[in-house]
Amino acid sequence: MDLDWMPDELAHAGPEHLDPAFVSGFDRKQGHPDPAEDLALLHSHGLTADSVVVDLGAGTGQFAVPAARHFGRVVAVEVSPAMRDVLRERAAAQGLASLECVRGGFLSYEHTGAPADAVFTRHALHQLPDFWKVLALRRIAAMLRPGGVLRLRDLIYDVPARDAESFVRDWLAGAPRDPDTGYTREDLAEHVRTEHSTFRWLFEPMLEAAGFEIADVSFEHPVFGAYTCVRR
Repeated sequence: MDLDWMPDELAHAGPEHLDPAFVSGFDRKQGHPDPAEDLALLHSHGLTADSVVVDLGAGTGQFAVPAARHFGRVVAVEVSPAMRDVLRERAAAQGLASLECVRGGFLSYEHTGAPADAVFTRHALHQLPDFWKVLALRRIAAMLRPGGVLRLRDLIYDVPARDAESFVRDWLAGAPRDPDTGYTREDLAEHVRTEHSTFRWLFEPMLEAAGFEIADVSFEHPVFGAYTCVRR
């Protein structure tokens, strides 16, 4: 595939995610998200022990490692070498030889073998500007079988345009002060300045244009969205 016009995905990964010192505390800062809800949802859509699942932006394997105990083939795709090192160590320590850990990202991963039954991604797509999000979503649709499931969690602004500034001010004001317990005001401000979270009212048409039907959507906070989408 000709990639010379594509952006450097490492450059869009966020410099902290390339830093082994940051990655060593990544799970704690993320709050150790429980994958049970997402695993149950995939099972409810018919996935079985024979299913193929791709985790894009797999990070340290918070989803991919437990998913490897449920599904027949799990491919953990991660662009950061530091993240891949942790993921491989975790998979090896738990004897998950079937978990595939590959270098790549939304725009460069080339799926091989049977089409995926599901694609999972958590808090990663926002690293790409909107133009590249659309291309990434189209590539995800292409690797899924018809009727396959995209389970996506990301930082998406569920606010009207007129409230954007006041929302950001309130969001930053409520951030924890201790960087060991979560993302601080400075962390969140850096996200707003340099990363590419988009508005919900822009993002949902992207999903539909890329070939998905939105089966379910929920927001636990006006910036944390969870989508279940089915490839048409």
